[in-house]
Amino acid sequence: MFEIPKTMTGAYLPGNSTVEFKEYEIPELKHGEVLVKTKASTICGSDIRCIYNEHLGKGPEGYQPGMIAGHEPSGQIVKCGPGTRHFKEGDRVVIYHISGCGICNDCRRGYMISCTSEKYRKAYGWQRHGGMAPYIVAEEKDLVMLPAQLSYADGAQVACGFGTVYEGLEKIGVSGNDAVLVTGLGPVGLAAAMLCRAMGASNIIGIEANDQRIAIAKNLELRKGSGIKLFDTVLKAGPDNVKEVLALTGGMGCEKTVECSANANARLTAVQATRKWGKIVLIGEGGLMSPDFAPSRDMIHDQKTMYGSWVTNMWRMEELVERLVRWNIHPEDLITHRFALEQAPEAYALMNSGTCGKVAVCFDEELSK
Repeated sequence: MFEIPKTMTGAYLPGNSTVEFKEYEIPELKHGEVLVKTKASTICGSDIRCIYNEHLGKGPEGYQPGMIAGHEPSGQIVKCGPGTRHFKEGDRVVIYHISGCGICNDCRRGYMISCTSEKYRKAYGWQRHGGMAPYIVAEEKDLVMLPAQLSYADGAQVACGFGTVYEGLEKIGVSGNDAVLVTGLGPVGLAAAMLCRAMGASNIIGIEANDQRIAIAKNLELRKGSGIKLFDTVLKAGPDNVKEVLALTGGMGCEKTVECSANANARLTAVQATRKWGKIVLIGEGGLMSPDFAPSRDMIHDQKTMYGSWVTNMWRMEELVERLVRWNIHPEDLITHRFALEQAPEAYALMNSGTCGKVAVCFDEELSK
């Protein structure tokens, strides 16, 4: 029988670009809760921007000091509390990283990220303990079943990054008809390219400022060993990007554009390099639009449509894991570095440097890959 310890070591973020550890009790499970043995917990850019370097959030949406970090976890259920209805011990799961009230309009749509309850909306790794520890207490309603064909590292990225991208791509409707521009080739931009390629896009153009990330983007394949590159062209960010994209698309621009950088200049490029009647989705968090953005010139007269997209909903996460299996693609292929929990300070520092792909803190079998 699996013996569950009474305490565990977890990592938290003081907000000064460091990681600290302390011991936490593993509590008794309440109604509808499960205990998940963490297998993989990937680091999101929002953790770096809003918690690791400084605590930006305020009030109920801010990081609560001392909370175990990590909002992209997956693992295996080792214990079920009273009142659980569907999941059982041994199930492999992804944890949707916001636990909502379940009653407001947004929760009933499946968008717990937009839950309006100040009392009950709690994000894993922000207002309740997250994945940078050996165990996570999660509510059953926040779980998505992880198919056997996907690894825990695959699942961890579905919890936020890939789920967020998939939502945005579904809003603009990517298909084999489209040339696609992706601005910002960090882990979210790489996820966008992988999903766009799987959806059939045949001309995918990336723009990135960081030389290390350009090198990573140029080498990544849809499936390892397939020879199918994620990008047809990767451009260095610069003032001529719009002209370069037009030259690569017969002077027309891209039907669909995915903005993942949150950089004002990149956002302007994304809009201007989109084809007439095209669609743009803004996924990258923070920042502003360029002061040179002219709505009539850049959007209205060309009949372009722009979407804002924030995370995803529960049913789309379930749909995504099904499609990842169908497409035979693996988000874990974007992971460039894996660390043990005790190496979490190195993991966060590397992610903060911006010179890597996805970074994961792993446990058990996921650490040995």
